[in-house]
Amino acid sequence: MLFIIFSFAESIYWPVFVVATAAAIVASQATITATFSIVKQALAHGCFPRVKVVYTSKKFAGQIYIPDINWILMILCIAVTAGFENQNQIGNAYGTAVVIVMLVTTFLMILIMILVWRCHWILVLAFTCLSLIVEFSYFFSVIFKVDQGGWVPLVIAGAFLVIMYVWHYGTLKRYEFEMHSKVSMAWILGLGPSLGLVRVPGIGLVYTELASGVPPIFSHFITNLPAIHSVVVFVCVKYLPVYTVPEEERFLVKRIGPKNYHIFRCVARYGYKDLHKKDDEFEKKLFDNLSTFVKLESMMEGCSDSDEYSLYGQETELLPRAGLLNNNGSTFSSNVEFTINSIDSIVQVRSPPPHVSNNTVRSSGQVSSQTEIDEVEFLNNCRDAGVVHILGNTVVIARRDSNFFKKLAVDYIYAFLRKICRENSVIFNVPHESLLNVGQIFSV
Repeated sequence: MLFIIFSFAESIYWPVFVVATAAAIVASQATITATFSIVKQALAHGCFPRVKVVYTSKKFAGQIYIPDINWILMILCIAVTAGFENQNQIGNAYGTAVVIVMLVTTFLMILIMILVWRCHWILVLAFTCLSLIVEFSYFFSVIFKVDQGGWVPLVIAGAFLVIMYVWHYGTLKRYEFEMHSKVSMAWILGLGPSLGLVRVPGIGLVYTELASGVPPIFSHFITNLPAIHSVVVFVCVKYLPVYTVPEEERFLVKRIGPKNYHIFRCVARYGYKDLHKKDDEFEKKLFDNLSTFVKLESMMEGCSDSDEYSLYGQETELLPRAGLLNNNGSTFSSNVEFTINSIDSIVQVRSPPPHVSNNTVRSSGQVSSQTEIDEVEFLNNCRDAGVVHILGNTVVIARRDSNFFKKLAVDYIYAFLRKICRENSVIFNVPHESLLNVGQIFSV
């Protein structure tokens, strides 16, 4: 009898082994996919250090691969497998994690039924009672297994919670500092066309997360250095939750201050599959859109009723198709979409038809495009002189009178996460030979 049982067990060993291996593969894929998705959502909300995200599908934004997280999962799996003494402890750790996930899902479901679906209170109460009776019975059973391996998922979850909270806190404080310390236009206008400094030939690309206003790193830069470039462009790179952004809609350009200041803002928009190409191609496209903006701006001024018209008016106008006047007084339409908004007007740059750029646009029969030609030539000369990429590096430190936990979180944990996460120069593909880091220290 024993021989028959042993023979039967030996005969089903390999089928069971294959099924168990396949089940482990399916479970591991589910774990990896869920982890990637959670990390991606945390990145979108600024709750996780910047890591590389690879999108593997053109149709579905959720199909992603994060190499750093994949390595962390591998190391944790090896550590858990090698660290436990027996299989029961691994089972206890897995059971604790599953039961806690079930409880969290039920509580979130109750909130959705109340706040989103607005279900009747009797239905919510019935769902809550039926679900929690079953899940709390499992929960109280795994509590006694915490010291037998169930502590592992709790420790891992606590570590990730600390990382996410500290990173979110530091990032939020940095953004609040930039928002509250951004320079006003009155301060810029008070410096005069030379900004109170020597304007050296060249173009300075100042990278900032602010889509409006002048970032504080600019004032910090010109306060400590005696010179600034003849043309300054504040570059704000935004990544949108779409597959790709068409080339003709990628750049939004606006002017900051009067023309003789030569200060612009450019918002570069990328989809999740678009790659921020190497600096040469990015600079070329940015400069082409900048030149097109100058030409369109001159034509818009030429279409005004008087010579006193300015793009820096306080009223907002929307011109989906701008009708321009040519030399004989007839109207033609350019394939341009404009948005003029307050003092730093924004223009979505699209190349005009060839016959538009070759015409001299006049306002009241007097204004020519000579100013436009001079400024485009000035931009060309500055570009030939060289382009410098200026990145801000705001360091957050805790005040001296802060408590021990705040100093530990800000001065050590957040500082360590800042060192190991991807730098902006890597994300923007900025070459080191033309990179200038402007550092600031901010106490919280």
